[in-house]
Amino acid sequence: MDLSIAAILSQDGITTGAIYALLALALVLVFSVTRVIFIPQGEFVAYGALTLAALQTQKLPATCYLLIVMGVGCFVAELAGIVRHPARYHQIGRLLAVLAGKYLLFPVAVWALTQAVYATTLPMIEQIALTLLIVIPMGPFVYRLAYEPISEASTLLLLIVAVAVHFAMVGLGLVMFGAEGSRTTAFSDATFNIGSVSISGQSLWVVGTAVVLILALYFYFDRSISGKALRATSVNRLGARLVGIGTTQAGRLAFTLAAGLGALCGVLVAPITTIYYDSGFLIGLKGFVGAIVGGLVSSRSRPPDRFWWACWSRIRRSGPALIRR
Repeated sequence: MDLSIAAILSQDGITTGAIYALLALALVLVFSVTRVIFIPQGEFVAYGALTLAALQTQKLPATCYLLIVMGVGCFVAELAGIVRHPARYHQIGRLLAVLAGKYLLFPVAVWALTQAVYATTLPMIEQIALTLLIVIPMGPFVYRLAYEPISEASTLLLLIVAVAVHFAMVGLGLVMFGAEGSRTTAFSDATFNIGSVSISGQSLWVVGTAVVLILALYFYFDRSISGKALRATSVNRLGARLVGIGTTQAGRLAFTLAAGLGALCGVLVAPITTIYYDSGFLIGLKGFVGAIVGGLVSSRSRPPDRFWWACWSRIRRSGPALIRR
């Protein structure tokens, strides 16, 4: 293997490793806070990529309708919780207003905004922002519908539910996006030549974004009140409740962050590779292996371990094919 092939493999491995490192962080965060091995993490990658692809082809993303349906489901679940607790009846007016705004008006507002602008040619940054606005709320909605009612169940039951949610999201992905794959426009068409090696601007975007997010998450968990609350919940759920930390809110926040990381990974990887409705499983599986390598029990464990494992995995898989060429 000559130097040019090694450089190509290194670039591919570093770019892919950055994506898997972000997914591993999301998986570790969810598991440490909620004890959920979040198998559907990869589906948020696929949803983010395919939603952005739909916007770039000036189609209304079907994920808008899914967001509304999930919001209605969450609203009904919250109403059922109020009915089971008569002590909350004196606050029912305020509670209904808050719940309606969170679970009904917000998804409808996102749908209306998308309906108004999807047929126009939006700048890339606005397409990405709209994609994240559509996909990220699905994270806490999934937690409210599937996991919050069984938050104190065994890890095995949570894993079984995760498998069920995964299959449901894959099936919905097929219905919403079809069996054809999609690829989006690159953030930058720039290329930088270092000797015989050409480095794409998209690869630099991926690595740079990953580094910024990892640093931002580090400071978030270390300096912010909500980040420290997540850390406390991951150490001891009962102890966190005893000192006034809402573990339910911590679970929703963890799923929100995980959905955001997944959707952003989908946005970053879509210009590099074709994404299908079922691509999320393999992507999430490799992120899970990276999480195991870096340490699954702590949201502040070793991102470099996940990153270098992902780099080596990509090089080992792609290297022989390039050498034969």
